[in-house]
Amino acid sequence: MRTRRALLAHSTRLAALLAAAGLLPPAAQAAWNAAAFEARTLPELARLLGTAAPAESREVSLGAPEVAENGAAVPVVLGSTLPGLRRLLLLVEKNTTPLAAIFEVGEAVEPQLTTRVKMGQSSDVYAVAVTADNRLLFTRREVKVTLGGCGG
Repeated sequence: MRTRRALLAHSTRLAALLAAAGLLPPAAQAAWNAAAFEARTLPELARLLGTAAPAESREVSLGAPEVAENGAAVPVVLGSTLPGLRRLLLLVEKNTTPLAAIFEVGEAVEPQLTTRVKMGQSSDVYAVAVTADNRLLFTRREVKVTLGGCGG
C-alpha cells in the first residue's frame, strides 16, 4: 500500500510530464497575454485586449488603503456586480508594469477578490472589469505610499 506522500510525489511527476508534453486540458493551462502586461495606459490595454474604450462605472468596486505604510504589500479588494463578467484586472498606474494581475472569472466564481500588490510609489490603482460583450469598465483610487513614515 502506498503512502499519501508517495502518491502525491507520483501525481506531481505525472502532472509535470503531461505539462511538458502539452497534454494538459486547456482549462488547466494558464493563458498568457504578454502584450497586455506591456501596456502603459488603460486605452492601450483596451486595444490589446480587443475591448471597447474604457468607461468609469459604479458596478466595479475597489478597496485599498488611502495611505499604505508598506509599498511592498498593499492590500487590495476588487469586485463587480456586472452580469456576464469575464475578467477582473488590477492596474497600478506608476508601476514599471502597470498591469499587476488578470483574474479570469466564471459563473461559479463570486467576483470579489482580495490580493496584495507591490507599489513603488504613490499612484492611482484601477480595478477593471471586462464583460462578455467586450465592455471595459473601471474604477480608480489613489493610494499614497509612505516610506519610513514620510509621505511618498
